[in-house]
Amino acid sequence: MGRGIIISRLRVQLCTTVRRWGFMLGVLLLLPWHAPAIEPVDFFTQKDPSVLAEELLSRMSDEEILAQVFMFGWVGADPSPLILEWIEKRRIGGVKIFGWNTEDTLRLARAVGSLQEGALRSPLKIPLLVATDQEGGWIRHVKGTTSESPGNMAIGASGFPQDAYQAGFYIGRELAALGINMNFAPTVDLYTNTRSVLIGPRSFGDNPSAAGILGAAFARGMEKAGVIPTAKHFPGHGDTELDSHGILPLINIPFETLWNRELLPYRILVKERIPAIMSGHLAFPLTKAGRTPASLSPYFITEILRKKMGFTGIVVTDDLMMNGATTPAGSLSRAAQLALEAGNDILMFSKTPFLTDPVWTNLLATMQQNPQFRRRVQDAARRVLELKLTYLRRPETPPFVPKEAEVRKRVPDKEGQAFFLQLAARSVTVIFNKNGVIPVKKEQASRVLFASPFEDFLSQGRKLFPGVRTWRFSYDAPERLEIEQQNLRLQAQQVDTVVITCANGYGTNLIEALRTSGKRVIVVSVLSPIYVERLPWVDGALAIYSYAPESFLVALSTLAGTIQPEGKLPFKGLKLTS
Repeated sequence: MGRGIIISRLRVQLCTTVRRWGFMLGVLLLLPWHAPAIEPVDFFTQKDPSVLAEELLSRMSDEEILAQVFMFGWVGADPSPLILEWIEKRRIGGVKIFGWNTEDTLRLARAVGSLQEGALRSPLKIPLLVATDQEGGWIRHVKGTTSESPGNMAIGASGFPQDAYQAGFYIGRELAALGINMNFAPTVDLYTNTRSVLIGPRSFGDNPSAAGILGAAFARGMEKAGVIPTAKHFPGHGDTELDSHGILPLINIPFETLWNRELLPYRILVKERIPAIMSGHLAFPLTKAGRTPASLSPYFITEILRKKMGFTGIVVTDDLMMNGATTPAGSLSRAAQLALEAGNDILMFSKTPFLTDPVWTNLLATMQQNPQFRRRVQDAARRVLELKLTYLRRPETPPFVPKEAEVRKRVPDKEGQAFFLQLAARSVTVIFNKNGVIPVKKEQASRVLFASPFEDFLSQGRKLFPGVRTWRFSYDAPERLEIEQQNLRLQAQQVDTVVITCANGYGTNLIEALRTSGKRVIVVSVLSPIYVERLPWVDGALAIYSYAPESFLVALSTLAGTIQPEGKLPFKGLKLTS
């Protein structure tokens, strides 16, 4: 074959090959091009909480990240359109249930379900933290058919950590049935200043170690029920008579005293890995924080709580709409920024602001303009997500959408009610008993007057002491004091013994009308027993620590001699003065 023919054939083969590859390349270019597939991720993806929190953050906008640190309350029984907008448009991290939301238990359960349904419709399906204040005893924001319990001071009077554990468990179990997954309890404020009208029977007592141990047991019980516990009010609200709702209390104690007293319960709880702590609007001028509220102070939140004490959980502010926060900061939006910069992770508000409120727009603008503040917000949101991923994916996690049949079945908790009656019996305390006036003989009931502002006390008294006389007075009506004192003296003329409850200063003033009556007087102290200090002349005094029906029953049973009182005052002895 000639050379020319060979070259010609090679040229033909080369052209054919080029045309074939060109055609294939063209086909490839016409095919749709896809980026590497991104793994679908949402809140319920089975991954370690810390890993999944980072992945969720990476897929969130600035608005969604900032929204995770917000927790709002709302006014009314049903969720307002405004809070539903915050959930569905902004994806806020949590809601707070207050007493004004809770008279109808089933309605509350439906409200919680509707709020969570709105949150779970988001692409990442991140549920809400649903929080409340259900401390037990005096502070019971979720009312309706939930159990009334004797409260923290009753636990302190019994002195048993098991009582604290069981109280936390049964309170938590009722909350869980309603879909509430976070509780702002236990309160570990010490009963340092016995004149405090804000803390009082909310405290376990004045012993720091006991408060820490009982608080840790309470928290463990609540966790067992599936609810996230939150210790409060850091660094300690017990040594002031002032109320941070209306003013910033200044507590003039040196740091050494604070460290060894008010902070000791928190040091115990941090070692016990409490998952959340609430910061209080309290100032300690003799510390490095000066007059800055602890809730807005990097010294207290970052330096002391985080670094010195080693706390790794989340910090949530007390209501930022309280004057104790907004007055020092100058505005609500400024208080919110200072709270985040100090190291808080959740900003809690009792009411719902408008979507364009400066508390949102200013924080978002600062986050987008200030890299350091942006990192702080991301860190806070990461902590919130890790808390949710740790606690809201467990078998015992409260239902996101409660079922009415389950609510009816589990609230009130029958086992819990039986326990609370036992706790009340273990905690009832005889303060003094002159000449053996306690117990009161039932056969002399017709010569006994029971006086109280509480109908439960009077009605139960009539059952246990048939024939007893009863008289109901006002709980707190200074304008009626004189006429009620006159009426009490008239009632006392018909009997030999007066058994009268005292829950506050008004009760103390009323009882003074009997000082020269010549009658035997027995005081049943309700809530804090401190008011008995002004009544050293009465013949007998016993203490219960709440106005729950169970507490009244054990007080009356003690008066009848069917219960032997075992409780001890959980704070240093009363100073009886004339």
